[in-house]
Amino acid sequence: MMYDQTRAQQPAGQNRVPSERRTPGPEPLLPSGERDQVLQRLRHALNTFADTPRDALQEAESAYDEATAHLASALAARRDLLRAAWADQDPEAQAESESEEFRNALRQYREITQRLLQL
Repeated sequence: MMYDQTRAQQPAGQNRVPSERRTPGPEPLLPSGERDQVLQRLRHALNTFADTPRDALQEAESAYDEATAHLASALAARRDLLRAAWADQDPEAQAESESEEFRNALRQYREITQRLLQL
């Protein structure tokens, strides 16, 4: 079981409401529609390899290129959202809510970076 700093900092006896509970696992890096489309192209390449190996390899390469382009775009969009949450804050005005936003952004940076390093 992992240590949950946010939960540990809550006063004893305070229960989290269901809307504050974490989802079971990280959010997918790519939307399911994009993932399904790339996987369908890859399956097509695998299924046609015996009849047309060169065409199948070109299709697989194209699916790979599409997946990496979608992934790069999704990661850049996620970075932009995270940065928007903290970059425009006034460095002089350090409110408690701002500190929580920073903590949340840092957690999200850590999670996405760790997922990338495990690829």
